[in-house]
Amino acid sequence: MAGIYLHIPFCKQKCTYCNFHFSTSLNGKDDLLRAMLRELDMQKDYLQGKPVETIYFGGGTPSLLSADEIMRFIDLIYKLYPVRELKECTLEANPDDLSTTYLKALRNTPIDRFSIGVQSFKESDLQFMNRAHNTQQADYAIKAAQDAGFSNLTIDLIYGTLGLTDADWKYNLAQVAALKIPHFSSYALTVEEGTALYSNIQKKKTSPLDSEQAATQFEILMEQAAIMGYEHYEISNFALPGRYAVHNTNYWRGLPYLGIGPSAHSFDGTDRRRWNVANNALYTQSVLFQNHIPFEEEILTPVQHLNEYIMTSLRTMWGCDLDKIAREWGNDYANEVEKSNHLFREKHWLDEKDRKLILTNKGKLFADKIAAELFIER
Repeated sequence: MAGIYLHIPFCKQKCTYCNFHFSTSLNGKDDLLRAMLRELDMQKDYLQGKPVETIYFGGGTPSLLSADEIMRFIDLIYKLYPVRELKECTLEANPDDLSTTYLKALRNTPIDRFSIGVQSFKESDLQFMNRAHNTQQADYAIKAAQDAGFSNLTIDLIYGTLGLTDADWKYNLAQVAALKIPHFSSYALTVEEGTALYSNIQKKKTSPLDSEQAATQFEILMEQAAIMGYEHYEISNFALPGRYAVHNTNYWRGLPYLGIGPSAHSFDGTDRRRWNVANNALYTQSVLFQNHIPFEEEILTPVQHLNEYIMTSLRTMWGCDLDKIAREWGNDYANEVEKSNHLFREKHWLDEKDRKLILTNKGKLFADKIAAELFIER
């Protein structure tokens, strides 16, 4: 099984915290979309005939595309790739884009899931993050999508923002259940170099973020999600039973995926990872006029591949499978990982169940540290 990710690198405006690759200018959009269609053709053998079961339009803001533009990509994927049973076709969308007219048009496409960038149901948060929508638009977009027949929804929520009280955060989480949303992703606000938030903190226009506040709100997140009946199936992802994100879960399972567009990443499922240049003009020029995809590539060593498995699997509720490590990398590696985890088990950060290492709620606060300590050094 495999997935295809299409990176649409355009946004109406720049959020203060975002360091993804995008442009707020739509100049060159038509040529870039043509280049992406060309890349789909050029890459048709990358997945080596593996059936495509998920398509994901990410960005950027893919909801800036019309339904016709979206269908151009989907039609070509069906023409060039073995799509036997599409399990999930996701469109990331900003709330202000999901009008009733647009939703009606998308009903005539294979899009069956929206990832809606809500981020917060608190107006001051949205203003602080420089989001293009307001809280009324967020509420309307979710209900309009449901009324249009789209039941498979997920939203993003951010915690740890300046001024977000614990009570505010509990209110945001309560809206997920109140609006009957089957899945949501939640992230702590982070400060990335090159963002407006980073610049404002450096210039002392904005106060530094409070890591203790973020940790407390992560604990609230886990507690409230459980009360509402959501499974914490990945560090940043929560779902009602059986409503997991197929595309993203396949990433964590190590299945192959093809990324199309500037800055998009691909993985062949074995040892090769590649990523396209994060430059719209250079990407377009190279693909359209030089018939060349500008990318970099790395070949993972077996140990690097194992360490990636440790990192990604530990983030999930299914855990890190020692028997899988023994089968795919050898008993010596499995024994080394098992010996390394005793300290974390003593701290009750990690449990071992049926030869699987699973983070406790306390351990999830230290997921990166635990993974790093379990990594194989040689």
